[in-house]
Amino acid sequence: MTTITIIDESTLGENRAWSLDLLDETVSLRELLRRRIYQEVTEYNARQSKYFHGLVQPTDAERTFNGYRLKTVHQLDWQAQYDKALEAFRYRGYILLVNDKQVADLDAPIELHARTKVTFFKLIPLVGG
Repeated sequence: MTTITIIDESTLGENRAWSLDLLDETVSLRELLRRRIYQEVTEYNARQSKYFHGLVQPTDAERTFNGYRLKTVHQLDWQAQYDKALEAFRYRGYILLVNDKQVADLDAPIELHARTKVTFFKLIPLVGG
């Protein structure tokens, strides 16, 4: 098992780091994204908070400094969140850096080791821009 570091950053200055355990030593970026989304939604559903700290904004939620605030606390669908994350990647809602090098191909294989850092850098559009 390999434990990697996931870092969430944004153009708003947000910064959050956490760990993700993976059984494989090589995965595609697409699979890494799927596992990340599955874990964050599963953890959210277990604690049922009004704030979701995930990669993409759930339906019926608003962006706040503390994450995404859900209007009503409910179970999230990890598959729906994964689909949104894929769409956001295609439309440049975030970029992915693996050990500080940008990876643009979701099907590119990534070699994982204990010091691997994967940064999801969210690109927040300017208001009115």
